[in-house]
Amino acid sequence: MSAGLVALLGAECTGKSTLAEALAAHFKAGLVTEYLREWCALHGRTPQRHEQAAIAAEQAARIEAASRAHDLVICDTTPLITALCSEHYFGDTSLTAGALAFQRRCGLTLLCAPDLPWEADGFLRDGPSVRAAFDARLRDTLEGHGLGWVDIAGGNDARLTAAISALQRPSSK
Repeated sequence: MSAGLVALLGAECTGKSTLAEALAAHFKAGLVTEYLREWCALHGRTPQRHEQAAIAAEQAARIEAASRAHDLVICDTTPLITALCSEHYFGDTSLTAGALAFQRRCGLTLLCAPDLPWEADGFLRDGPSVRAAFDARLRDTLEGHGLGWVDIAGGNDARLTAAISALQRPSSK
């Protein structure tokens, strides 16, 4: 197992949070949860355009803090997801360059496939068609910027097995 930041990315309802918790427990690693969920619960709504930068910055700050306390940090999303959501919902690309730079610092990116059953989750979920489109945008962005990833698919057990295997590969950094 290599030290560093492990980013879990994916569209809505792709099992990121469940997998992040399982990986952190398995490796006794630091865990940074998705700040957006906390923000939405606190405010009772989804963020507006002018609030996206602060959400991305807080996600990054929490990851930074965890990386100072742990050799291995499991990140239930990174600022890249906030940036892509800002592009998707508001046509705002101002967060993308910084989010891509942050993503390059991650030693391993696990990309959760949209193959789990979609489940409604209050105002945080848009539906299967948006999930598929966002997955395509995310994959195109990673590929277009030369950022590698490991596909994580299947049920929860298969996802955990694949993720553990990816973290244990010597090439993971």
